[in-house]
Formats: sequence, C-alpha cells, structure tokens
Amino acid sequence: MSFDAWLTLAVVVTVLALLVTERVAPALAVLGGNVALLAFGVLTPEQSLAGFSNPAPFAVAALYVVARAVDKTGAIQPLLASTLGGVRSTRLALARLLLPVAGASAFLNNTPIVATVAPQVAAWAQRTRQSPSLYLMPLSFATILGGVITVIGTSTNLVGSGLMEQQGMAPMGMFEISLIGGGVAIVGVLYLVLFTPNLVPPRVAPRDTLESAAREFVVEMEVVQGGALDGVEVEAGGLRSLEGVFLAEVRRGEEVIAPARPDTVLRGRDVLVFVGRADHALDLTNKAGLRSAEHKHAEAFHAAGHTYFDVVIGPSSPLVGSTLRDAEFRSRYQAAVLGIHRSGAPIRAKLGAVPLHVGDMLLVLADEGFHERWRDRSDFLLIAHRGGMAPTSTVQAWIVAAVLAAVVVGNALGIFPILQGTLVGALALVGTRVLTAGEARRSVDLDVIILIAASFGLGTALEVTGLAASASEAIAAPFEGMGPTGALLGVTLAAVFLTELITNNAALVLVFPIAMATAATHGLDPRSVALVITVAASASFLTPIGYQTNTMVYGPGGYRFGDYIRLGLPLTLLVVAVLVLGYPLL
Repeated sequence: MSFDAWLTLAVVVTVLALLVTERVAPALAVLGGNVALLAFGVLTPEQSLAGFSNPAPFAVAALYVVARAVDKTGAIQPLLASTLGGVRSTRLALARLLLPVAGASAFLNNTPIVATVAPQVAAWAQRTRQSPSLYLMPLSFATILGGVITVIGTSTNLVGSGLMEQQGMAPMGMFEISLIGGGVAIVGVLYLVLFTPNLVPPRVAPRDTLESAAREFVVEMEVVQGGALDGVEVEAGGLRSLEGVFLAEVRRGEEVIAPARPDTVLRGRDVLVFVGRADHALDLTNKAGLRSAEHKHAEAFHAAGHTYFDVVIGPSSPLVGSTLRDAEFRSRYQAAVLGIHRSGAPIRAKLGAVPLHVGDMLLVLADEGFHERWRDRSDFLLIAHRGGMAPTSTVQAWIVAAVLAAVVVGNALGIFPILQGTLVGALALVGTRVLTAGEARRSVDLDVIILIAASFGLGTALEVTGLAASASEAIAAPFEGMGPTGALLGVTLAAVFLTELITNNAALVLVFPIAMATAATHGLDPRSVALVITVAASASFLTPIGYQTNTMVYGPGGYRFGDYIRLGLPLTLLVVAVLVLGYPLL
C-alpha cells in the first residue's frame, strides 16, 4: 500500500476508536478525521467538502423537521389508537403492534414513533399485568425493519442514495429499496411475533421499581422556628452535603420551592422534602434545627403542581459520564432525580455521586413544562410523562399527513427528487404554522448532519488511496470458495458488524467504497450491492447502544445487555441471509 493508504488507515482506525469508546462526540471524531486527511493532502478541498454539497445531509435535516411535526401534532395517533385494546395473547398483541409500527416507520423517522408509542405500550402492559419487556424491544426492532422499506424510512437510506450519486449512479427511487427491504421487514416482523415470547424474559417494569424506591426514600423534616437553621441559606446550613440524601424541595405554606437552590433562605416551619437512601436518614434526625415531620409518599408532590417524568440518557447527552452533582442537575434542569434505573435494576447508592451511563432511565420530579423545555435537546433521548399520556391528535395532523403524502407520491411518480420534496415539505410545515421557525430549527440534530457530511470525505479517502480495494480482498478472502456470493456475504457481514460499533450512517459510508470495490472485482452489480449494504447498515439489533431507538427502550423495558443478543442475534443472521439470498432478485 502507498503512504497515503497507510495514513488513511491510521486516521480511520483512530476515528473508529473514538467512536467506539465515545471519548468525543461522533460528529467531532468524524469531522476531525476528515480535516486530518485534508491537512495531510490525502484529500483535496473539493473531496473533503463534497459531503456538505451532497443532497443526503439536507434531505435528512428536512425529514427531522417533518418528524418533529408528526410528534407535535400527534399525527401517528389515529394509526395506533386501537392497536392493542383488550388483547391478551402476547403473539396477537405483538402482531397488532408491530405491523402498523413497521408500516409507519417506512415513511416516518422511527425515533418519534418510539418516543410516542413506547410510553403507551408500557402503560398498557402494566394495566394488563404484563411485562413491558415483551413489547418494547420488538417495538424498536420493528421500526428499524420498517425503515428499510422506502428511501425516506431512515436517514441511512438517504445517505446510501447520496453515496450512489457520488459514484455517478442515479439517486435511489422512493420504492427502489422496497423489494429487498420489504422482504427483510416481513421476515423480521414475523420472527419477532413468533419468537419474542420465547426469547425475551419478562423483566420487572422500571417504573414499578423506581416508584417503590422513591417511596422508600422520601423523608420530610420541618425547620424548627428560631432554631439553628431558621434564616440560614440551604448551603450554609450544610443541607447540600448530607450523606445519602439530598434536599428536593422546600414547602412554605402554599408556596413550593422546587428544586431547592443553594441560596434559598430557610424559615421556621418550612417543610423540607429530602430524597435518598432510607438507611442514611439518620443524617436528618441528628441535624440541629430540624425535627421530624409526617412522612408522605412521593405522589404528594403532584399536589404542588409537579409531576413525574421518565427520561432516558442518550449517547450524545452531555450528562454521560457525569454525576448529578457535577452536572448541577437540579439547577440546570429545574428538576430532581428520585431514582436511577440501569441494566434491569434500580441504583441503590447516593444518587448525586453515580456517574450516568448511556441508556440510564431516570425518574424525575419536575414541573409540567419540563417536557417542552427539553424535548428538542440532546440531553435526553426520551422524555415520557409517567402516566403514559398519549399526545392528542390535532387538526394540524392532517396538514402533516398531506405534506408527507405529497413528498412520497411526488418522488415515486418522478415529479421531483427527494431533496426538493423534503425541503419544500419542511418549509410548508413552517409556513402553515404547524411548527414555528424555532421549533423547526431545534428539531434538526446538527451533530448527525455534520457527521453524515464529514463522513463522505473518509469514504472518498478509502477509495482514492486504494485502501477500499485492499479491504475488499481481505473481507472476501474467508469466503473465497463461495465465489461472488461469498464476497457479497463478507461485505454484508462487515456492514452489520460495523454498525453495532459506530453509527449506522458512518458505518455505511466506510463500507460503501469497499462494497463498490468488491462489486467490481467479483462481477457483481454495483447498484444492487449498494442497496444490500444500505439495508445491512440499518440492521442494528445486537446491543442497546447500536441504534438510538434501542437505547430509548433499554431503561423503560428493564432489559439487561444480554437480552438484545438473545433476541437480536437470530434476527441479524436472518436479515443477512435474506439480503444475500435475495440479491439475485435485484
């Protein structure tokens, strides 16, 4: 290999290491790799910046706006209104849930679908005395499977279309991927309906365990009038450094101060509500200036205009790796964390000192405006009202449905390309006041857009340095006896493996030039191979962190890491088999 090829290999390996270890934000890692190759002269400025002029990132950004409109207006509610009902059979309930969800995911971003449906499914499962674990992971998998049916089903398909254009091919048609993607979706959903009850163990619902834990460690104390704490600020009185408990709110007659700030001045007869481990409550009874007040359950907070939310920490959240204390959670989010659920069990420790992980589910006490303030931010991947209330479908939902139908039909009939359709559709939603300009702007995940655009440069470097051709030979070598089919199997497995380690879009961009080199070497049709690996790059079923919808249901389902492998490994092998065996049909 040439020096440029070795340099490119070093940069790509470094980027992969940063993505896998999550030491820096994915967008920063990929952009940094792109800039490094530009600085060393491996890429020209035109090659480095080609992704920023490619239609794919802009089409993905426009679809983020459409997805936000779907979420805001409850446009998906009519489809799901009678999905489960009084169904008692697990397999029948799965069929009635997964089929419409997969169908909706063919045209809508799967993240708002899961964000909307998951709380309702969890609440329904609890009402019918079933474990939500039997439904939430299949829900996530079904949205992934449905996303490969059309070109707008997932951002990965749009990236695949953009890569095809970069190679001089025509962009992907609306339903061009449906033949292979639809087959994968049908076989995958059928597998989930038949085998989920046998492969996924019923887990204890996190809401139940967190609620129970909250009841155990809510303690109320009263400030003694004229005592040591009367007229003293919270921090000065030493109430922010107690062992195992923290001050959640202060009640002063009808006034509620929540969360309590360090500079809040205490007064006699104030009722202080502490949250923490019950076995550390001695800190409070020994505290001068406090006396015991009546113990009440956590539900009493509702009387003060506050309510519970379940929130899930996502991979791009600034909270990952930080403790609640270091992140200053209470002052930053105007909310108090009453419990943390991780890997199927509640955390029983001093909550403020627990480093937060991707997939952690927090039980949060906050005012009713918490959801609106943080729904469009990356801090939380999922915010669900603890009651599982479904968003109400509004009159504007019909505008959203009309815009989406126009995008689909217009592209399918060749009236306009997907980029023009999605951009005009996004502008129409703002113009008709379905979304404000601010809501549209906040709905776009710029990190994802930058990652997609910057990753095109890495793919180009693999191609122009000859590294893609070398990688193609290495991947095909173990399957040499199988001829072209073995080469296709090798590159498909590479896409599936890589997508579990890094984002789907980055995995596709890195594998794409290798797949094209494989097609040229073994006489495979490049366009068909492009469709196969585009679907393969979305086949993320093995871990809770490989795809964001998997992360969203990880905490609410009470899952353990191995549960994903138990259900996801056979599904992954099934998808690979359908892709390789279905290639001749393309």
